Amino acid sequence: MGDSKSGSINDRMQNSKFIAKFTEISVKVGNWVYLRSLRDAFAVILPMFIVAGIGVLLNNVVFTWFLKGDLLAKFQVVGNAIVNGTLNVAGILVAPMIGYMLAKNKGFNNPIAAAAMSLASIFILMPNSIQLGTVASGGAKMATVTGGLSYLNTGTQGMFGGIFVGLIATGIFIKLASVKRLQIHLGENVPPAVAASFSVLLPAILLMSFFAIIAALLAGFFNADLINLIKTWIQEPLRGFNTSIVGYCVIYTLANFLFGLGIHQTVLSGTLLDPLVLVNMNENMTAYAHHQEIPNIITTSFVSNYTLVGGSGSTIALIIAILIFSKVKSSRQIAGLSLAPGIFNINEPMIFGFPIVFNLPMIVPFVLFPTIGSLIGYFATLWGWVSRTVVLVPWTTPPLIGPYLSTAGDWRSVILQLIVIIIGVFLYLPFLKISEQVARIQAEENRD
Repeated sequence: MGDSKSGSINDRMQNSKFIAKFTEISVKVGNWVYLRSLRDAFAVILPMFIVAGIGVLLNNVVFTWFLKGDLLAKFQVVGNAIVNGTLNVAGILVAPMIGYMLAKNKGFNNPIAAAAMSLASIFILMPNSIQLGTVASGGAKMATVTGGLSYLNTGTQGMFGGIFVGLIATGIFIKLASVKRLQIHLGENVPPAVAASFSVLLPAILLMSFFAIIAALLAGFFNADLINLIKTWIQEPLRGFNTSIVGYCVIYTLANFLFGLGIHQTVLSGTLLDPLVLVNMNENMTAYAHHQEIPNIITTSFVSNYTLVGGSGSTIALIIAILIFSKVKSSRQIAGLSLAPGIFNINEPMIFGFPIVFNLPMIVPFVLFPTIGSLIGYFATLWGWVSRTVVLVPWTTPPLIGPYLSTAGDWRSVILQLIVIIIGVFLYLPFLKISEQVARIQAEENRD
């Protein structure tokens, strides 16, 4: 009897040590300055992609309701202009944002200079010549043009190039700028802006020369450029696995398990998935805008529609389960307070207030349900039961409205999300009962 009790205590100690170590490692990874800067940069440019979704929606849904022919084409210039200023320069936008955020997070005293260096660096690495096509009576003809930029390189297909260059260029620039021998000081009587520019002049020259040499070597010996090499050898293989249904579900399962330990799921999903599903989302919007076949199922809007309905763990289903079936006063009070923010996909009150964090019975459905919702959404989309997502809607868009907007008006996606929520209610329900029973027993023991 004593041995059994001693063994149980040792097991709990071992488990607590494992959880503590796992938590410590996860926090360190999540706080790594490069990953944090990447998340911060995407947070800055996310509104631009939402605006792009509005442009796509206007051109392909709203305007087509009441316009035809040449008049429709003239109005669609509005949406096309929005797409050109957002989706088609995504790779260019992300580089200076990463440069600025990384420099700021590292405590560098001139982050705007780091942003400028990142922007210059990515243009240095762009190919000197591009292929352009013209449509004539004899068919399409391709021509090589120098001195131009292609949206294929500056847009979402070049996004990983922008990420890579933003991180590397800023890291090198900050290192060079910290070398005192490379700093030019003009004296105290010089305006601060001029002094700041000259203090980083030599680091800027060295950085630009470094990337220019790389661009020349790649073009001269391999007839290639770094942006397209990154796309071919890094972006596409990584996106192929992480946004496959297997990789996607594994990442979100681990991410929600982390959240169950009190570490926000974006520590994992924000780094491994958010840039990639955003690339998929932007590809879908571009294809839809040009009336082409929609290439991707798993996108940013797919996450909101089927994986994280009402926030991480799809806790809107738990709130509904409590309000309908629970008779525990404290549970109903927390669910009532969490309902309004939960409708807008803000569920921290539920996660930390119920709580779900470190609550073993609730961690189980919290981890499992996003994967179940993802599988339902994925195969329903794959089999053509619902449309693919083609509009990026804000993550705060309420359930049932989000699927309709993101699929450009497919009512079937609304029904599918409703089914997912209902399944979630009944998945959460038995674990809710267990959790309330455990809480009641613990309360009785504490009174004794």
